[in-house]
Amino acid sequence: MAEAGTDGQQGRVDAAEVARFDALAATWWDEAGPMRVLHRFNPVRLAYIRDRACRHFGRDPDRPFALEGLSVVDIGCGGGILSEPLARLGAAVTGLEPAARNLAVARAHAEAEGVPVTYRSDTIEAVAGEGARFDVVLAMEVIEHVPDPAAFLRAACAAVKPGGFLFAATINRTLRSFALAIVGAEYVLGWLPKGTHDWDKFITPDELKRMLRDGGVTPVDTTGVVYNPLTDGWRPSRDAAVNYMVAAEKPA
Repeated sequence: MAEAGTDGQQGRVDAAEVARFDALAATWWDEAGPMRVLHRFNPVRLAYIRDRACRHFGRDPDRPFALEGLSVVDIGCGGGILSEPLARLGAAVTGLEPAARNLAVARAHAEAEGVPVTYRSDTIEAVAGEGARFDVVLAMEVIEHVPDPAAFLRAACAAVKPGGFLFAATINRTLRSFALAIVGAEYVLGWLPKGTHDWDKFITPDELKRMLRDGGVTPVDTTGVVYNPLTDGWRPSRDAAVNYMVAAEKPA
């Protein structure tokens, strides 16, 4: 879900985006519903975060609680489908979500599953402004939904502890992304509700990395993610023409 709000501060606010995702709240954990694509995408982004974080912090990614002792903030966490597995890996996870019904779904599901996640109806600007800092900051499938990506990313970067990591996932602004992520996914295949994405809000890897550097973190990896129709799943790839992820480190 997009990081958003209604207080007029740059980087925070897109009431239409909040309303759009709030209306889908009850479907977050339905793997065959509107969030199906995100559920299929989840293992790839989870493995990317786990493996990169473990390498960076000197952990064994194969042990049961590989992220134990690390603090993580999941910006625009929606119903918690990434927050929960990270908490199961031992991380102390804070999920930020401005859409009230999404937040209620996330809290109820975590409680029912016995997974310790702290959910807050807050923006990263507010949390960073309080002085909160995290080992890992996540901006996954969020940047393309905020009105001011640069302001949003400055706050996200500020929330990274020295020596910590920021992970971002978004959609490239290319002709292929328009054909696949909007025309294909929303209008032909019906994977996503129509109007979920606005091509003009997509960000190229170079633009994203420039904004991250301006925020004080250093991009260290860019990985594309592509859909495989034979397995009905997603996999990492050197092809970043549509979906991609970036990992960035803050100097210690």
